[in-house]
Amino acid sequence: MDLSSLNGDVIWLGLALVASGAIAGLLAGMFGIGGGAVLVPVLYQFLTLLQIDQAVRVHIAVATSLGIIVPTSIRSFLAHKKRGSVDMELWRSWIVPVPAGVVLASLVAAYVSGDGLKGIFAVIALVVGLKMIFNRESWRLGTDIPGNPIRAVCGILIGFFSTLMGIGGGVMNNTFMTLYGRPIHQAVATSAGTGVLISVPGVIGLAWAGWGAPGLPAFSLGYVNVLGVLLIIPITTLAAPLGVRIAHALSRRVMEVAFGLFLITVSARFAVSLMD
Repeated sequence: MDLSSLNGDVIWLGLALVASGAIAGLLAGMFGIGGGAVLVPVLYQFLTLLQIDQAVRVHIAVATSLGIIVPTSIRSFLAHKKRGSVDMELWRSWIVPVPAGVVLASLVAAYVSGDGLKGIFAVIALVVGLKMIFNRESWRLGTDIPGNPIRAVCGILIGFFSTLMGIGGGVMNNTFMTLYGRPIHQAVATSAGTGVLISVPGVIGLAWAGWGAPGLPAFSLGYVNVLGVLLIIPITTLAAPLGVRIAHALSRRVMEVAFGLFLITVSARFAVSLMD
């Protein structure tokens, strides 16, 4: 093996990961989300520039995003729990269904192609983006969160689709809880706990799913790029406050529409790339 070539590849990978973290952290701070929904497409673009095998690009972006979410979701959950703002009854009822959805997603990721995973991301991003743009606080499905089996099914779906998108479930859990009349602050706090239930088993599952897969970059455990996790976490932490300052200069509605347009743009780009 040519060591100089390997060192060069690692350097370029490291620079791309740092750039991904900076952009994702800025956008995450602006849009008030955990970062997965912006990190996955940003990281995917840099992996494309590095000419990482197309068959595993989306898988790596998704799995690495979940790895980054693990410490942030745990820290956020414990902080919200200390303040008593988490709906612990709902969270406990999802300890089995949400990870079950994560396991199903890991099995799917082990066999679905890169284009298939990209298509799934594009569809969900489009739906969430449209919801952000046309969101109305008056939208309700009920006055309180339903019991089982509806609750369990929703938990499985949140775990399943969040894992395939490489997100902590915040957008989906927030939508679910607010549609059933829960205040947004409680929804955000509970979403942090949902992120723990998704990211921890998600990282383990996607590491297993990609174990031994061809075309993986250096420092990968299955589809999880450890170098990416270690580099991006501090970079996103540094970049996010700048995004927060930008967000505070704009109205909440403007930010919702901006994030919705961002997701629709990502969805369109992924859809177009599927036609190439």
